[in-house]
Amino acid sequence: MKKLTEKEDQIMQVIWKLEQAFIRDIVAELPNPKPHYNTVATLVKILVKKGFLKSEKLGNTDQYSPKISMKTYRSEDIKEIKKKYFGNSMPKMMAHFAKQEKLSDREIEDLIRIIKSKKE
Repeated sequence: MKKLTEKEDQIMQVIWKLEQAFIRDIVAELPNPKPHYNTVATLVKILVKKGFLKSEKLGNTDQYSPKISMKTYRSEDIKEIKKKYFGNSMPKMMAHFAKQEKLSDREIEDLIRIIKSKKE
């Protein structure tokens, strides 16, 4: 799966949230300073080419919706991070985040419970 650039990811976050959107809807959701309409339109066209978005003609304008869910993209992205930075080891990755995020005892207990429930 292709990776999203920072700007593409920002647009995908909006479209995943809205589920379907016109360019003007995307621009409205982006933080200030707002990018120019044409800039967003260009990025959206790139996302269509990359296979992240599909478009549907409604009247004289296009409405965009995700072809790839956030869950699917996130799963693939996490797999790539695990492989690239943690030798494809989930325990090493989890240990890194547990230390880095300074998890509370409660959060650690929650994680242990989740992991144990997956084994059953």
